[in-house]
Amino acid sequence: MSEMIEVSIDSIRVSLMSQQRIVILREKNAERYLPIWIGVYEAESITIALQEVEVARPLTHDLLKNVFNQLNARILRVEVISLRDDTFYGNIVAEVNDRILNIDARPSDALAIAVRAHVSILVARSVMDSAGIIPEEDLQGESDSPEGLPPVGQTLEAESGEERLSVFKDFLEGLDLGDVDSPETGDDED
Repeated sequence: MSEMIEVSIDSIRVSLMSQQRIVILREKNAERYLPIWIGVYEAESITIALQEVEVARPLTHDLLKNVFNQLNARILRVEVISLRDDTFYGNIVAEVNDRILNIDARPSDALAIAVRAHVSILVARSVMDSAGIIPEEDLQGESDSPEGLPPVGQTLEAESGEERLSVFKDFLEGLDLGDVDSPETGDDED
């Protein structure tokens, strides 16, 4: 097994361009971050666990943790073990009957399990070296996040609202709305 680096979940961010979620892992005792694109549901599941929100019924990741417990399996840690073709690969390491099991998992699912089981999150050094980012010194003072992305549910403060919205104004002014009020002809081109 390659050398592993311990990380913690720094934040979950929303891309303003695509509304996709990104989990930001931060290397312990260093200013290096690993951004991983994740699904909306996984992001919500991780956020719920991080914020210790009580839910009436178990969510999928709660269910998986409960299954581990019922089988007397102990979750030891989760790992991000490789990056191939822009896809991260994860692993849940568990112990059952004195046997160590390595269970293949998407990193997002492994992270959702880790926050529920309160176990370490490790990243292979090769993954951190190839995909980790170190914020530029001049940007570190401006933003706590590596890509300047806002936390889930928040948006970035605009330097100037006018400047940010000008692209939409230009787009709207360029639209030809001449036929908007005319009745439909029934000739769909789709």
